[in-house]
Amino acid sequence: MPRYRLTIEYEGTPFAGWQRQENAPSIQAALEEAIFRLSAERVTVIGAGRTDAGVHARAQVAHFDLVKEFPPDVMANALNAHLRPDPIAVVMASVAPPDFHARFSATARHYEYRILARRAPPALDKGLVWHVARPLDPHAMHDAAQILVGHHDFTTFRALHCQALSPVKTLDRLDVSAQGEEIVIYASARSFLHHQVRSFAGSLKMVGEGKWTKRDLERALNARDRNECGPVAPPEGLTLMRVDYPAG
Repeated sequence: MPRYRLTIEYEGTPFAGWQRQENAPSIQAALEEAIFRLSAERVTVIGAGRTDAGVHARAQVAHFDLVKEFPPDVMANALNAHLRPDPIAVVMASVAPPDFHARFSATARHYEYRILARRAPPALDKGLVWHVARPLDPHAMHDAAQILVGHHDFTTFRALHCQALSPVKTLDRLDVSAQGEEIVIYASARSFLHHQVRSFAGSLKMVGEGKWTKRDLERALNARDRNECGPVAPPEGLTLMRVDYPAG
């Protein structure tokens, strides 16, 4: 039974997130239905990251097992045909080793959070950025963000209903830069807690506005208290950019 690996791009606005739900559309359910239409087989598609409602992906990775065999290019083209008009695209399909697991084999996940910092609302990027109608200081945000890099207890930046066994994670990278009118936050780690990147973004926005200092962010981290987090940023600014796996 072949194991297939997919790289998927999607716009998360119309969906209740990656994970299949009873009464709401999801990316997982849309993919599973497309696979059924192609193969007449019911499968479970496992994703590298369970993105929330409204969160996007440039290169989500997923796997599933299928009795029938299809050439990877035929698989990708057929799934894209069955996925229309949903804003989901299979960018690449391949046959994976039988022990490949989209979630557990991953060595790093990379997220980008976009903030449009200008008075005028977005027109072309509506639903893809967090609109903040005031200037932000990207240098202060980046400097403060380095407090969060490393091995920490991230309870402050963890959703109340997060299912991770431990709030302790290692954050490999948290960079903030200005790109035109946008402030872009880039975060990398082996894995993230539920709402962790959005919690970072909301707290760093407070720094960018001058409402928090670097030391305020450090105090919030050390408090290990969800009540000390800044406002959680909305989902539309967040995109899963890449998932890394061992070479070979």
